[in-house]
Amino acid sequence: MSITTVYGVDGMTCGHCVASVTEEIGLVAGAENVTVELVKGGTSQVTVTSTSELDQALVAAAVEEAGYQLVAAA
Repeated sequence: MSITTVYGVDGMTCGHCVASVTEEIGLVAGAENVTVELVKGGTSQVTVTSTSELDQALVAAAVEEAGYQLVAAA
């Protein structure tokens, strides 16, 4: 059974930003699929499908590693 969670991420402006966030969150244990709806200059929506509930602290750390900030989902 898969779980889908939507996160908000601030600071992304381009495809490279999307690739960085997608790669870092993809490394979180349990994450299966990551898709990003880019909102330039706003809060982008990051949808993560996982095998189990992800630790939000790990997701936040992954987003920060990519250089962005996790915020409340829109």
